[in-house]
Amino acid sequence: MEQRTTCVVVGGGPAGIVLGLVLARAGVEVTVLEKHGDFLRDFRGDTVHPSTMTLIDELGLWDRFEQLPWKPIDSVRVLLDAGPAEIGDLSRLGRVGVPHPFVAMVPQWHLLDMLAAAGEEEPTFTLVRNAEVTDLVRRGGRVTGVRWGDGNELTADVVVACDGRDSLVRERSGLPQRDFAVPMDVWWFQLAREEEDPAGGLGRLSDDGRMIIMIDRGDHYQVAYLIARGTDAESRRGPVAALRDELRRAMPWLGDRVDGLGSWDDVKLLQVTLNRLRRWSAPGLLCIGDAAHAMSPVGGVGINLAVQDAVAAAQRLAPALSAAAPDPAAVDRAAAHVQRRRWFPTVSTQTAQRIAHRVVVRNVLRGGGLGVGRLPAPVRLLQRVPALQVVPAYLVGIGFLPERAPVWARRGAQPASAKNSSALPSGSVNESAHP
Repeated sequence: MEQRTTCVVVGGGPAGIVLGLVLARAGVEVTVLEKHGDFLRDFRGDTVHPSTMTLIDELGLWDRFEQLPWKPIDSVRVLLDAGPAEIGDLSRLGRVGVPHPFVAMVPQWHLLDMLAAAGEEEPTFTLVRNAEVTDLVRRGGRVTGVRWGDGNELTADVVVACDGRDSLVRERSGLPQRDFAVPMDVWWFQLAREEEDPAGGLGRLSDDGRMIIMIDRGDHYQVAYLIARGTDAESRRGPVAALRDELRRAMPWLGDRVDGLGSWDDVKLLQVTLNRLRRWSAPGLLCIGDAAHAMSPVGGVGINLAVQDAVAAAQRLAPALSAAAPDPAAVDRAAAHVQRRRWFPTVSTQTAQRIAHRVVVRNVLRGGGLGVGRLPAPVRLLQRVPALQVVPAYLVGIGFLPERAPVWARRGAQPASAKNSSALPSGSVNESAHP
């Protein structure tokens, strides 16, 4: 069965839903195709950074966001063999005018449900679930739509790929891609957290080859345990007790909580990829977010970059798509402009991640550590001059080129809420939002 829309968005993740919402508020007919029946996926990126919260506020959705079960993190600490250090104080962002100076940890399915509900309030927004895209439709060298499900075809003036790092649309497009080597993969799992445990974000880097990131989720830690690239299968042939022993050696204060890892089934593998398309668009097609540039988990910035892409794409596509009969050439120019706008923050962020891979991750995983007996020079500087911690906080929390909601999409930012939220103390939890 063939149907038609103005813009078809493939993928109902943060980028796809935000793009659909912002375009719909411009009156553009947009259909978002999500292959799953709901948003319930575990071990997805749950970080909502200050730049994204500013956007949520500008879209008039802050009151709804406050009702979600989220926890603020306003500091990042690292524990080295040479001692502890604070490397990022997000609360300092409030002193440079950032209304929400913290990272909010919120289950992604709650965030997506909220954004999708806001989209469905717009008459030109349609979200279709259980709609897996199987191919692109082309006519005369132009992408004119997609095939999805069992024999469905949806034609459109433009197709936007928001279907993630394993994007089928990107694969079918034939757009040229550049891949970068990465030194690690990541094990994801949860460990119970007690009230006296360290709050916020905690990193453990040891000189004997262990690198562990722990994110405070209130009653538990979400843990990222970095392993050398390609070693997962070999490790899983042994007992999971070996991982428990490694955790006890790295952080003895965890005690018997590591016994919560009963089997390897409790440990999920994230295969890290770092790549970007050399060209994000083709006639009738645009790729954004992870479909255009898969990011490393370093800094946890992938989702927030994808959302910024979505806002930039909506700003540039909306004028061309709002015409009674959109001009294909104008649509293609707008799509190409999105890459020009977002190229600098993408390349800059990936370059910073590649440097972190080489200088920090590779050395630690090889057992080279970060120096013997003393903190590395940059970390020492951040301890001596705490005000400088605003720099890493800004680069992670705001990024190289934050996007603002276009005028047509705004429903009234709420500065009073912003001021209240920025005053949340480190380690506090939005308890009233928990079910």
